[in-house]
Amino acid sequence: MLEVRNLVKAFGGVRATDDVSMTFPSGSLTAIIGPNGAGKSTFFNQLSGALRPDSGQILLDGQDLVGLSIGEIVRRGVGRAFQVASIFPSLTVEETMLAAVSAHHRHAMALAGRFPLPSTRAHAEHCIALVGLADKRAMLAANLSHGDQKLLDIALALVLEPRVLLLDEPTAGMGPEERWRVIEKVRELWETQKITVIFIEHDMDIVFRIAPSIRVLSYGRVLAEGTPQEIRTNPAVIEAYLGTDHEVAA
Repeated sequence: MLEVRNLVKAFGGVRATDDVSMTFPSGSLTAIIGPNGAGKSTFFNQLSGALRPDSGQILLDGQDLVGLSIGEIVRRGVGRAFQVASIFPSLTVEETMLAAVSAHHRHAMALAGRFPLPSTRAHAEHCIALVGLADKRAMLAANLSHGDQKLLDIALALVLEPRVLLLDEPTAGMGPEERWRVIEKVRELWETQKITVIFIEHDMDIVFRIAPSIRVLSYGRVLAEGTPQEIRTNPAVIEAYLGTDHEVAA
């Protein structure tokens, strides 16, 4: 279980996260939503270790992650895929994954050698298959569609064998068809791998379709949390973020 207690992060006089507390049960799927400037990215940066909170705790199975290096947080089980995919454009999908697995397992000699260790190749192939890129393993990462580049970035996070996977706007910049293809793959990963998935998303159709639990941030504070139906009809959320169109739709 991931538990956040009274998280505070201020920049000057502005509290980007202001006494934020949330609990994410093991194996849960949760969407984080809110208007621009609500503190969503700051929240993720603290979970992943990119930012150290001014106060508060981030507990993974009871162990506090605050103050640990990014590498140590990864080793404890927190992986992250970013809004802009972090890929190696000059490598193929397979080469990218072999390099990532070798680095994760610290197989420096295997990385430099011509023939990767069988365990390295097996792990790489497993992660490629999980995100549905097996038929594109020979393609250069630069030639993949935007959606497939995002899936490759998620596969790189899966190499780390996370217990908690953070996805920062996984469908940003995609057309409707590709957006749904990627988010359905995310849901499939969650269902089959039984890991805790937390994602930031601005597309409310996606959020209400796939997220059993939704948390709403506004001005750095937790405005609401609940099921899609509870969030859709919450007067404070409608006023601060959703607007009346979603209330009518609900």
